[in-house]
Amino acid sequence: MTAEPGAEENPPQLVPLNAIFATDFVQILVPVTTANTMREVAAAVAYHVEGKRVRALPYDKVVIYRGERLPAEMTVAAAGIQPLDHVTVEYDIPEGS
Repeated sequence: MTAEPGAEENPPQLVPLNAIFATDFVQILVPVTTANTMREVAAAVAYHVEGKRVRALPYDKVVIYRGERLPAEMTVAAAGIQPLDHVTVEYDIPEGS
């Protein structure tokens, strides 16, 4: 993923994202900032769905953007995610579980 040069140096900006969590059937709009990490984005998306429409599981969560799993510590700015882009959040279930 490529981001704008110096994107990490700018003050955090609001980035509303279209998101789907795991097996949920409802797309939601979730406000995050350019400074949020993928771990924080995943938690923000899960907050609205997990334990409500999707059963909570004891696994870490991963953000998928444009078909790629993003590292947990990558920021929204570093990933190049723009307002109203679509992300998916899935459980990171180890193989064989």
